[in-house]
Amino acid sequence: MSEKYVLLDRDGVINHDSDDYIKSPEEWIPIKGSLEAIALLNKNGFKVAVVSNQSGIARGYYSLETLNTMHDKMQRLLAEKGGHIETIYFCPHSPNANCNCRKPKAGLLKKFSQEKNYPLQDIFFIGDSLSDIQAAQAVSAKPLLVKTGKGLKTISKNPTLNIPIFENLYDATKFILQTTQF
Repeated sequence: MSEKYVLLDRDGVINHDSDDYIKSPEEWIPIKGSLEAIALLNKNGFKVAVVSNQSGIARGYYSLETLNTMHDKMQRLLAEKGGHIETIYFCPHSPNANCNCRKPKAGLLKKFSQEKNYPLQDIFFIGDSLSDIQAAQAVSAKPLLVKTGKGLKTISKNPTLNIPIFENLYDATKFILQTTQF
């Protein structure tokens, strides 16, 4: 396969997370090194897609238009570092909506696979929560956990996790680049 992808969760992986939700472009603040990590992936031939739960829309904390403005900011800041996110998949539903797209269900990953005609086996999916890990495992992707965002809490609540764990997205990126051959 000529194209290579890496999938990323957004909040807590690319940008700082908050228990009060990221509700505006002003609150969307990149984690140190995350934009550089995405640019490094791009420079090494990887396309990046984001797969994110965004229940703040269903909860009325922000609108779809505001979410798009946050993503525009993310892309603009990435471009300044020489990076780009190919596509963004998000679930706008609340946790009790019982939809197929909200992680830990794998609907968004399957949608990515169908739209890009890209197999999910062995694709890296970097997240900071148990739901990210479970979604990746449901489709035989390779989950990687970062300690940023909810990562440390995920580790403390799940001490027997048997997946690679990294300080941040930049460290996970270095691991991917060291272990992946074209």
